[in-house]
Amino acid sequence: MEPDSVIEDKTIELMNTSVMEDQNEDESPKKNTLWQISNGTSSVIVSRKRPSEGNYEKEKDLCIKYFDQWSESDQVEFVEHLISRMCHYQHGHINSYLKPMLQRDFITALPEQGLDHIAENILSYLDARSLCAAELVCKEWQRVISEGMLWKKLIERMVRTDPLWKGLSERRGWDQYLFKNRPTDGPPNSFYRSLYPKIIQDIETIESNWRCGRHNLQRIQCRSENSKGVYCLQYDDEKIISGLRDNSIKIWDKTSLECLKILTGHTGSVLCLQYDERVIVTGSSDSTVRVWDVNTGEVLNTLIHHNEAVLHLRFSNGLMVTCSKDRSIAVWDMASPTDITLRRVLVGHRAAVNVVDFDDKYIVSASGDRTIKVWSTSTCEFVRTLNGHKRGIACLQYRDRLVVSGSSDNTIRLWDIECGACLRVLEGHEELVRCIRFDNKRIVSGAYDGKIKVWDLQAALDPRAPASTLCLRTLVEHSGLPRMRHALHPEHILTSPDNSLHFTTLIRVPQS
Repeated sequence: MEPDSVIEDKTIELMNTSVMEDQNEDESPKKNTLWQISNGTSSVIVSRKRPSEGNYEKEKDLCIKYFDQWSESDQVEFVEHLISRMCHYQHGHINSYLKPMLQRDFITALPEQGLDHIAENILSYLDARSLCAAELVCKEWQRVISEGMLWKKLIERMVRTDPLWKGLSERRGWDQYLFKNRPTDGPPNSFYRSLYPKIIQDIETIESNWRCGRHNLQRIQCRSENSKGVYCLQYDDEKIISGLRDNSIKIWDKTSLECLKILTGHTGSVLCLQYDERVIVTGSSDSTVRVWDVNTGEVLNTLIHHNEAVLHLRFSNGLMVTCSKDRSIAVWDMASPTDITLRRVLVGHRAAVNVVDFDDKYIVSASGDRTIKVWSTSTCEFVRTLNGHKRGIACLQYRDRLVVSGSSDNTIRLWDIECGACLRVLEGHEELVRCIRFDNKRIVSGAYDGKIKVWDLQAALDPRAPASTLCLRTLVEHSGLPRMRHALHPEHILTSPDNSLHFTTLIRVPQS
């Protein structure tokens, strides 16, 4: 038997001879005619057979015979040699011939190999529009999407990443079906498929109402014999908790707006509060911090440290930070409601510390001395000072890299906490900006001019956006002084302007 290299050379010689003969032939009906067949998504170039002249058939059979004797690697090398001898026009026909051969319906093929989970995982990365299109490809794709509960997974992904989706899931009650292993008695994929457009409709309604200022307003009268105002508040789906100037904490039913419980014990106005599923923590002008059982209203702990009024506090994940008119910040370890110990006192401000916020990386404080100070959460060491406000700072919120602050210079400033740069100054309020809340789309501010303004956060972070386009809406005008505490939600704003609570709802508002 001849060596493979000799056989290959002879084969190439035979093919080149055939090609040359074919190219030298005059165009005639005897020659093969190429036809293009299209199925809408791909095309294949096929040859309509015509009788061949000469020794083509014999030479072709001989080439195939040699080809079949070679190893796969030799066959590939031979075809590469052959293709390199062809012209561009021939390359195009070969490409059209190979393209459909290289296409694979992997979504259909994977379940045939017992790999349904891989097919589901691949399709789970699709957005809603693409998932709709995938359902229409074929019955097998539709089966993979349905059995893989991919509409449920898409909704779960949105709830994890978007605060608006999370809020809607809790308030509409469909969160009870999420983040659980596929129960046999749970809703089928079709339930989530029909739920998705309803969620989108709710979101579009909320966004439209934010833009247009449509809202419902409910008023809760808080006046008592000694009450002259609501200083702080927080709410959830079931209740509203408010701290009053008359030294009490009142708990309201969010649906009926009736007062359910009154907590007493402070000897001064309740200036700040925060609660979770276990406790309410309050700070007062009597300079103490009290911890209450959220269900029974019982006092669990009283912290005595500050020398003057406790103006603000925050707690999360076993850590609490309080600030005071005495210019200090106290960092506390909360092992339990009854086991709270002072870790560190932060000093550096030259006036009352009006507000604090923190996460795992930084503690942020704002003061009447016109500055914002940044501290390390883990070490409690000072990091940097943010300078820019021309008068004292009354409110602040911090999340990720962004700090938003409001001041008695009537402005709102946006800061990059990592470099200390002021990213934008928002102007529009006519008096002290008393409260600030923001989410990933907007900033809501309340000021002593009695107005609540809604600002476009994404535009404010764009240095090219004109200042005149940043304020989206002035929602409400109060006769008193707006205050907010955990009071901005994608659907609601809760304010305490005078001796009342104003609950503003932005969803399911009748269209005018």
